Amino acid sequence: MSTVIEQSVQARMVASAPRMETLPAVLSYDRRDPFAVRMAFPAPATLEGTEVSWEFSRELLAAGLDARAGIGDVRVRPFGYDRTVLEFHAAEGIAMVHVRTADLRRFLRRVEELVPAGHESRFLDLDRSLTHLLGGPC
Repeated sequence: MSTVIEQSVQARMVASAPRMETLPAVLSYDRRDPFAVRMAFPAPATLEGTEVSWEFSRELLAAGLDARAGIGDVRVRPFGYDRTVLEFHAAEGIAMVHVRTADLRRFLRRVEELVPAGHESRFLDLDRSLTHLLGGPC
């Protein structure tokens, strides 16, 4: 069984213009980092021209499907019947994207099958994390 889940989604960038640009994004989850999910945007879709990746808690994503969640750099909230808004706050500004809620729910179901919610700590490799934090083998 794979320890990584990746799912492509179509995100719609919210801009001041009435038209929203659709751009590809990839949601990913790695069992070795069981509390986090990542959302990556390819280089052509970013202002910097390099891939941009945001990491946030899977709990935040799950909570934001049904109600406003988050007070930091990443915030998630429902939008209408079938969309979820993800807000990414950075020094350069705020990026807001709409993603189909059904796509996010499907991703979270796959994550739940790999690592059930509430059991994430069973998948932590504390020795590897400490080694990495301390700069390599002691």
